[in-house]
Amino acid sequence: MRRADTTVRHLLLRGDFRRLLLTRLSSQFGDGVFQASLAGTVLFNPQRAATPVDVAAGFAVLLLPYSAVGPFAGVWLDRWSRRQVLLRANVLRAGLVAVVAALVLGGAAGPALYAAGLAVFSVTRFVLSALSAGLPHTADEPSLVAANALSTTSGAVATVAGGAAAVGLSRLGVTGDAVYAAVALSAALPYLLAAATVAGFAPAELGPDADPDADPDRATARGVVRGMVAGVRHARARPPVAAALLAIGAHRSCYGVLTLMTLLLHRNRFPAADGLFPGGLVGLGQTVAAGAVGTLLAAVVTPGAVRRLGRRGWTTGLLALGGALQLALGLPFTPASTVAAGLVLGFVAQGVKICVDTTLQESVDDDLRGRVFSVYDTLVNVTYVTALLVAAVLLPPDGASVPALLAVAAGYVLTAAGYARATRERQV
Repeated sequence: MRRADTTVRHLLLRGDFRRLLLTRLSSQFGDGVFQASLAGTVLFNPQRAATPVDVAAGFAVLLLPYSAVGPFAGVWLDRWSRRQVLLRANVLRAGLVAVVAALVLGGAAGPALYAAGLAVFSVTRFVLSALSAGLPHTADEPSLVAANALSTTSGAVATVAGGAAAVGLSRLGVTGDAVYAAVALSAALPYLLAAATVAGFAPAELGPDADPDADPDRATARGVVRGMVAGVRHARARPPVAAALLAIGAHRSCYGVLTLMTLLLHRNRFPAADGLFPGGLVGLGQTVAAGAVGTLLAAVVTPGAVRRLGRRGWTTGLLALGGALQLALGLPFTPASTVAAGLVLGFVAQGVKICVDTTLQESVDDDLRGRVFSVYDTLVNVTYVTALLVAAVLLPPDGASVPALLAVAAGYVLTAAGYARATRERQV
């Protein structure tokens, strides 16, 4: 009976879970549209040009400042109604993408465009943290692995679908800044749909459970510092949580190197001529789509694999598999092998994420969950951007680097060994 109650069908019978899932899908579809519009503007727009260092610096400007405000976001998620956060944040993003669209249309570049993009990305991370922190209020504990598999995976697929829609729209109109501005503006529609969907929840339905007025000092700068220290101690006192955070940080470092390598291969090495596996924005879209297929496969396989192997065994196996296959598939440096490597990377990334999210949701107290998820997001951003910056300096212009692939493979294998050792005394 218990096993039947942990199925996807069981989850979808819950109206609150379906509502939160639709909120996520709408929100992340908009993310895909917006991210594709920025990628097209910076990387594949004939009116602009960007070096690898420019690309990495853009990621740094867009993502790293969130790491400074992330702790405050976590405290707010543990103090404010998460339903209200999701509602207002999605409305705010709809307004902000209109600003970005105006800047792109006007030919803006550098600080102005980065600042506007940073605002959208910061609110986006806030939304994703709120979705994860609120999920346990729409699924019982035995269903959390399946809930995470369905929610995060379908959200990732929605992001890819949004990106694919954006690529399709960009090829219908005029070239240059005008079309990418129109695509960026279209992201406002799914954001507004997400806001309308989450409005169906009662204000307190997604938590937090703690009384927000119980500690009025919590929202001050001093309270944030104290809260973050408490959150770190909370994580350190739970070895599975600490090990999961370290594993996801190492994985994101490898992911950052592979991201820039893939971008450079499609822009500078692979021919953009028509064919089954072209280069350029279309070829990059194929690799991203392959990653989405891997993500779907991970969602199907992970719940059953966790039941048989445990989260420890499955996470360790995924990391080791990632190292071996990224090396084997990456070394040919061909469009077809790069697409195959993208599928494997999507599978590994999503399988690891499902296990990490579930570990945090099960092992972290609800009144600290927002702060711990913000630490999680900050770690993900910092390790990813740091790897991008290092890769921008070390990778050749066309992205084809055997030493970089060897380093990525070694990083995955060492992380698998370290995670297995850190969680050896307590099976998760």
